[in-house]
Amino acid sequence: MSRVEKLLSNNEEQEIVQAILEAEKNTSGEIRVHIESHTRLEHFNRAREVFHLLKMDNTKDENGVLIYVAVNDRKFVIYGDKGIDKVIPDNFWDTTRDTIQAHFKNGNFKQGIIEGVLSTGKQLEKHFPWNHGDTNELSDEVSKG
Repeated sequence: MSRVEKLLSNNEEQEIVQAILEAEKNTSGEIRVHIESHTRLEHFNRAREVFHLLKMDNTKDENGVLIYVAVNDRKFVIYGDKGIDKVIPDNFWDTTRDTIQAHFKNGNFKQGIIEGVLSTGKQLEKHFPWNHGDTNELSDEVSKG
């Protein structure tokens, strides 16, 4: 069993999916989580690549967010689409990053991802509130590489 498979149980993955559903209730933003063991690329570049592979750059308002985790590298990236970058302040992701990092340092990976997802939803809600008729444009499942 790889470290990616060991990181989260099936039940824990479902808890993350539920957190994504909860986080997306009040925003038109789309949130995904991708976990893989390692990348040879710089982590930000790999997150951008995965973002594209998951077709997250196809959302109507360009407001998708990927929480990318490279388990063996002990790195994560919060990657937001162009529509988000146009309207947010420079320190927009700091609180979310710090929340995830604190949990990861203590070995609480599931909780770190869940809190990161919920924080992302709150941050997105400020700039991309949910509107009547908004549809879920992307899968909420945790993807793995």
